[in-house]
Amino acid sequence: MKVKRLWMMMGCLILGYGLAFGQSEGEKLFKQVCVACHTIGQGKLIGPDLANVHKRRPEEWIIRFVRSSQSVIKSGDPYATALFEEYNRMVMPDNNFTDDQIRAIISYIAENSPGGPGEAATGGVALPAGKPLSEATPEDVEQGRNLFQGTRRLSHGGPACNSCHNVHYSHVMAGGALAKDLTDAYSRLGEAGIKALLGSPPFPAMKQAYSDHPLTDEEIFALTAFLARVDEHKTAQPPKNYAFTLFAYGLGGALVLLVVFGGLWTRNKQSSVNEKIYQRQIRSL
Repeated sequence: MKVKRLWMMMGCLILGYGLAFGQSEGEKLFKQVCVACHTIGQGKLIGPDLANVHKRRPEEWIIRFVRSSQSVIKSGDPYATALFEEYNRMVMPDNNFTDDQIRAIISYIAENSPGGPGEAATGGVALPAGKPLSEATPEDVEQGRNLFQGTRRLSHGGPACNSCHNVHYSHVMAGGALAKDLTDAYSRLGEAGIKALLGSPPFPAMKQAYSDHPLTDEEIFALTAFLARVDEHKTAQPPKNYAFTLFAYGLGGALVLLVVFGGLWTRNKQSSVNEKIYQRQIRSL
Protein backbone atom coordinates (compact mmCIF):
# COMPACT_ATOMS: atom_id res chain seq x y z
CA MET A 1 0.00 0.00 0.00
CA LYS A 2 2.82 2.39 0.93
CA VAL A 3 4.67 1.57 -2.29
CA LYS A 4 1.55 2.19 -4.36
CA ARG A 5 0.95 5.52 -2.63
CA LEU A 6 4.60 6.50 -3.21
CA TRP A 7 4.29 5.76 -6.93
CA MET A 8 1.09 7.83 -7.11
CA MET A 9 2.81 10.77 -5.43
CA MET A 10 5.76 10.53 -7.81
CA GLY A 11 3.40 10.39 -10.78
CA CYS A 12 1.59 13.51 -9.59
CA LEU A 13 4.87 15.34 -9.12
CA ILE A 14 6.08 14.39 -12.61
CA LEU A 15 2.74 15.44 -14.12
CA GLY A 16 2.82 18.70 -12.17
CA TYR A 17 6.31 19.52 -13.36
CA GLY A 18 5.32 18.68 -16.93
CA LEU A 19 2.30 20.98 -16.78
CA ALA A 20 4.30 23.76 -15.19
CA PHE A 21 6.96 23.46 -17.91
CA GLY A 22 4.32 23.50 -20.65
CA GLN A 23 2.65 26.58 -19.19
CA SER A 24 6.01 28.30 -18.70
CA GLU A 25 6.98 27.62 -22.31
CA GLY A 26 3.58 28.83 -23.54
CA GLU A 27 3.88 32.05 -21.54
CA LYS A 28 7.42 32.60 -22.79
CA LEU A 29 6.49 32.11 -26.45
CA PHE A 30 3.32 34.20 -26.18
CA LYS A 31 5.18 37.13 -24.62
CA GLN A 32 8.10 36.85 -27.04
CA VAL A 33 6.06 36.61 -30.24
CA CYS A 34 2.29 36.84 -29.95
CA VAL A 35 1.87 39.78 -27.57
CA ALA A 36 3.06 42.27 -30.21
CA CYS A 37 -0.20 41.79 -32.12
CA HIS A 38 -2.61 40.09 -29.70
CA THR A 39 -3.96 40.39 -26.18
CA ILE A 40 -5.76 37.92 -23.95
CA GLY A 41 -8.94 39.55 -22.67
CA GLN A 42 -7.72 43.13 -23.25
CA GLY A 43 -9.38 43.80 -26.61
CA LYS A 44 -8.27 43.98 -30.22
CA LEU A 45 -4.76 45.10 -31.08
CA ILE A 46 -3.21 44.58 -34.52
CA GLY A 47 -4.91 41.19 -34.55
CA PRO A 48 -7.89 39.79 -32.66
CA ASP A 49 -8.16 39.31 -28.91
CA LEU A 50 -7.25 35.64 -28.36
CA ALA A 51 -9.30 35.14 -25.19
CA ASN A 52 -11.00 31.74 -25.42
CA VAL A 53 -9.78 31.19 -28.98
CA HIS A 54 -9.60 27.49 -28.09
CA LYS A 55 -13.38 27.52 -27.78
CA ARG A 56 -13.90 29.28 -31.13
CA ARG A 57 -11.62 27.16 -33.32
CA PRO A 58 -10.42 23.54 -33.20
CA GLU A 59 -6.86 22.92 -32.04
CA GLU A 60 -5.81 21.49 -35.41
CA TRP A 61 -7.03 24.65 -37.18
CA ILE A 62 -5.15 26.92 -34.74
CA ILE A 63 -1.93 24.96 -35.26
CA ARG A 64 -2.20 25.30 -39.05
CA PHE A 65 -3.06 29.00 -38.85
CA VAL A 66 -0.25 29.87 -36.44
CA ARG A 67 2.27 28.02 -38.57
CA SER A 68 1.20 29.66 -41.86
CA SER A 69 -1.87 31.89 -41.83
CA GLN A 70 -1.58 32.69 -45.54
CA SER A 71 -1.68 29.01 -46.47
CA VAL A 72 -4.98 28.64 -44.60
CA ILE A 73 -6.35 31.82 -46.21
CA LYS A 74 -5.30 30.72 -49.71
CA SER A 75 -6.99 27.38 -49.15
CA GLY A 76 -10.30 29.29 -49.13
CA ASP A 77 -11.05 28.83 -45.43
CA PRO A 78 -13.97 31.28 -44.82
CA TYR A 79 -13.10 32.01 -41.18
CA ALA A 80 -9.44 32.77 -41.98
CA THR A 81 -10.41 34.91 -44.96
CA ALA A 82 -12.88 36.91 -42.87
CA LEU A 83 -10.19 37.56 -40.22
CA PHE A 84 -7.74 38.69 -42.90
CA GLU A 85 -10.24 41.19 -44.29
CA GLU A 86 -11.41 42.41 -40.87
CA TYR A 87 -7.86 43.27 -39.81
CA ASN A 88 -6.91 45.33 -42.87
CA ARG A 89 -5.30 42.41 -44.71
CA MET A 90 -2.39 42.52 -42.26
CA VAL A 91 -0.26 39.45 -42.99
CA MET A 92 0.56 37.38 -39.92
CA PRO A 93 4.18 36.16 -40.21
CA ASP A 94 4.76 32.42 -40.51
CA ASN A 95 6.13 30.66 -37.42
CA ASN A 96 8.31 27.58 -37.16
CA PHE A 97 6.82 26.46 -33.84
CA THR A 98 6.36 22.75 -33.24
CA ASP A 99 2.88 21.36 -32.60
CA ASP A 100 3.71 21.00 -28.89
CA GLN A 101 4.88 24.61 -28.67
CA ILE A 102 1.64 25.84 -30.24
CA ARG A 103 -0.34 23.64 -27.84
CA ALA A 104 1.60 25.22 -24.96
CA ILE A 105 0.61 28.68 -26.23
CA ILE A 106 -3.03 27.59 -26.52
CA SER A 107 -2.89 26.29 -22.93
CA TYR A 108 -1.48 29.60 -21.73
CA ILE A 109 -4.24 31.50 -23.55
CA ALA A 110 -6.92 29.21 -22.09
CA GLU A 111 -5.54 29.61 -18.57
CA ASN A 112 -5.58 33.43 -18.79
CA SER A 113 -8.87 33.81 -20.67
CA PRO A 114 -12.03 34.93 -18.82
CA GLY A 115 -13.08 32.01 -16.64
CA GLY A 116 -9.64 30.42 -16.79
CA PRO A 117 -7.67 29.57 -13.62
CA GLY A 118 -5.12 32.35 -14.20
CA GLU A 119 -7.51 35.10 -15.29
CA ALA A 120 -8.28 36.26 -11.76
CA ALA A 121 -4.59 36.82 -11.08
CA THR A 122 -3.58 38.43 -14.38
CA GLY A 123 -6.80 40.11 -15.53
CA GLY A 124 -5.75 39.19 -19.05
CA VAL A 125 -2.46 39.65 -20.87
CA ALA A 126 -1.25 42.61 -22.95
CA LEU A 127 1.81 44.81 -23.36
CA PRO A 128 2.10 47.68 -20.85
CA ALA A 129 0.23 50.69 -22.21
CA GLY A 130 2.86 53.27 -21.27
CA LYS A 131 2.27 57.02 -21.38
CA PRO A 132 -0.95 57.89 -23.28
CA LEU A 133 -0.59 59.74 -26.57
CA SER A 134 -2.88 62.49 -25.30
CA GLU A 135 0.14 63.73 -23.33
CA ALA A 136 2.29 64.15 -26.46
CA THR A 137 3.76 67.62 -27.01
CA PRO A 138 4.94 69.30 -30.25
CA GLU A 139 8.48 68.50 -29.07
CA ASP A 140 7.58 64.78 -28.93
CA VAL A 141 6.24 64.94 -32.51
CA GLU A 142 9.39 66.74 -33.69
CA GLN A 143 11.58 64.16 -31.97
CA GLY A 144 9.60 61.39 -33.66
CA ARG A 145 10.05 63.09 -37.05
CA ASN A 146 13.81 63.29 -36.57
CA LEU A 147 14.01 59.68 -35.44
CA PHE A 148 11.88 58.52 -38.37
CA GLN A 149 14.08 60.13 -41.03
CA GLY A 150 17.39 59.52 -39.27
CA THR A 151 18.40 63.10 -38.52
CA ARG A 152 18.53 61.94 -34.91
CA ARG A 153 20.07 58.55 -34.19
CA LEU A 154 18.22 55.91 -32.23
CA SER A 155 19.74 55.32 -28.79
CA HIS A 156 20.74 51.70 -29.43
CA GLY A 157 21.91 52.22 -33.00
CA GLY A 158 18.99 50.75 -34.93
CA PRO A 159 18.26 51.84 -38.51
CA ALA A 160 16.02 54.84 -39.17
CA CYS A 161 12.43 54.02 -40.13
CA ASN A 162 12.64 55.62 -43.56
CA SER A 163 15.35 53.16 -44.56
CA CYS A 164 12.44 50.89 -45.46
CA HIS A 165 9.25 52.93 -44.98
CA ASN A 166 7.82 56.11 -46.45
CA VAL A 167 5.28 58.66 -45.25
CA HIS A 168 3.60 61.39 -47.29
CA TYR A 169 4.46 64.37 -45.16
CA SER A 170 5.85 67.67 -46.43
CA HIS A 171 8.36 67.99 -43.59
CA VAL A 172 10.01 64.62 -44.18
CA MET A 173 12.31 63.48 -46.97
CA ALA A 174 11.05 60.59 -49.10
CA GLY A 175 11.76 57.19 -47.59
CA GLY A 176 12.30 53.65 -48.80
CA ALA A 177 9.88 51.40 -50.63
CA LEU A 178 11.05 48.08 -49.17
CA ALA A 179 8.16 47.93 -46.69
CA LYS A 180 4.64 49.27 -46.26
CA ASP A 181 3.88 53.00 -46.51
CA LEU A 182 3.10 54.26 -43.00
CA THR A 183 1.10 57.39 -43.86
CA ASP A 184 -2.14 55.89 -42.55
CA ALA A 185 -0.54 53.53 -40.00
CA TYR A 186 -2.27 55.23 -37.07
CA SER A 187 -5.72 54.75 -38.64
CA ARG A 188 -4.99 51.10 -39.38
CA LEU A 189 -3.22 50.07 -36.18
CA GLY A 190 -4.12 52.62 -33.52
CA GLU A 191 -1.95 53.83 -30.67
CA ALA A 192 -1.66 50.47 -28.94
CA GLY A 193 -0.92 48.65 -32.19
CA ILE A 194 1.93 50.96 -33.22
CA LYS A 195 3.48 50.87 -29.76
CA ALA A 196 3.26 47.08 -29.73
CA LEU A 197 4.91 46.75 -33.16
CA LEU A 198 7.73 49.11 -32.24
CA GLY A 199 8.27 47.53 -28.84
CA SER A 200 8.21 43.90 -29.96
CA PRO A 201 8.53 43.67 -33.76
CA PRO A 202 6.86 40.50 -35.11
CA PHE A 203 7.94 40.76 -38.75
CA PRO A 204 11.15 38.89 -39.71
CA ALA A 205 13.10 41.77 -41.30
CA MET A 206 12.11 44.23 -38.57
CA LYS A 207 12.80 41.69 -35.83
CA GLN A 208 16.30 41.07 -37.20
CA ALA A 209 17.04 44.79 -37.55
CA TYR A 210 16.03 45.66 -33.98
CA SER A 211 16.66 42.47 -31.98
CA ASP A 212 20.00 43.82 -30.75
CA HIS A 213 18.99 47.47 -31.10
CA PRO A 214 15.63 47.83 -29.29
CA LEU A 215 13.81 51.14 -29.17
CA THR A 216 13.45 52.89 -25.84
CA ASP A 217 10.03 53.74 -24.41
CA GLU A 218 10.71 57.41 -25.12
CA GLU A 219 11.52 56.66 -28.78
CA ILE A 220 8.43 54.48 -29.18
CA PHE A 221 6.26 57.25 -27.74
CA ALA A 222 7.81 59.92 -29.99
CA LEU A 223 7.50 57.82 -33.16
CA THR A 224 3.88 56.98 -32.32
CA ALA A 225 3.14 60.69 -31.79
CA PHE A 226 4.75 61.52 -35.14
CA LEU A 227 2.81 58.82 -37.03
CA ALA A 228 -0.41 60.05 -35.43
CA ARG A 229 0.38 63.58 -36.70
CA VAL A 230 1.17 62.28 -40.21
CA ASP A 231 -2.12 60.39 -40.30
CA GLU A 232 -4.03 63.42 -39.03
CA HIS A 233 -2.68 65.66 -41.83
CA LYS A 234 -2.49 63.11 -44.66
CA THR A 235 -5.34 64.64 -46.70
CA ALA A 236 -3.72 68.10 -46.61
CA GLN A 237 -0.37 66.94 -47.98
CA PRO A 238 0.31 68.10 -51.56
CA PRO A 239 1.56 65.38 -53.90
CA LYS A 240 5.32 65.48 -54.27
CA ASN A 241 6.94 65.60 -57.71
CA TYR A 242 10.68 65.00 -57.63
CA ALA A 243 11.18 65.35 -61.41
CA PHE A 244 12.41 68.96 -61.31
CA THR A 245 14.62 68.32 -58.27
CA LEU A 246 16.24 65.30 -59.92
CA PHE A 247 16.70 67.24 -63.17
CA ALA A 248 18.31 70.17 -61.33
CA TYR A 249 20.70 67.92 -59.42
CA GLY A 250 21.58 66.03 -62.60
CA LEU A 251 22.23 69.25 -64.55
CA GLY A 252 24.31 70.68 -61.71
CA GLY A 253 26.39 67.50 -61.53
CA ALA A 254 26.99 67.54 -65.30
CA LEU A 255 28.18 71.17 -65.17
CA VAL A 256 30.58 70.38 -62.34
CA LEU A 257 32.05 67.47 -64.32
CA LEU A 258 32.41 69.67 -67.42
CA VAL A 259 34.29 72.32 -65.44
CA VAL A 260 36.60 69.76 -63.80
CA PHE A 261 37.45 67.84 -66.97
CA GLY A 262 37.68 71.07 -68.98
CA GLY A 263 40.22 72.42 -66.53
CA LEU A 264 42.29 69.24 -66.66
CA TRP A 265 42.23 69.22 -70.47
CA THR A 266 43.22 72.90 -70.69
CA ARG A 267 46.10 72.41 -68.26
CA ASN A 268 47.53 69.49 -70.21
CA LYS A 269 47.15 71.10 -73.64
CA GLN A 270 49.99 73.63 -74.13
CA SER A 271 49.60 74.38 -77.84
CA SER A 272 47.49 73.54 -80.86
CA VAL A 273 49.84 70.74 -82.02
CA ASN A 274 51.94 68.07 -80.38
CA GLU A 275 55.22 69.90 -79.65
CA LYS A 276 57.38 66.77 -79.89
CA ILE A 277 56.12 65.89 -83.35
CA TYR A 278 56.56 69.50 -84.49
CA GLN A 279 60.19 69.69 -83.33
CA ARG A 280 61.05 66.37 -84.98
CA GLN A 281 59.68 67.57 -88.27
CA ILE A 282 61.69 70.80 -88.04
CA ARG A 283 64.96 68.90 -87.43
CA SER A 284 64.33 66.66 -90.43
CA LEU A 285 64.28 69.60 -92.84
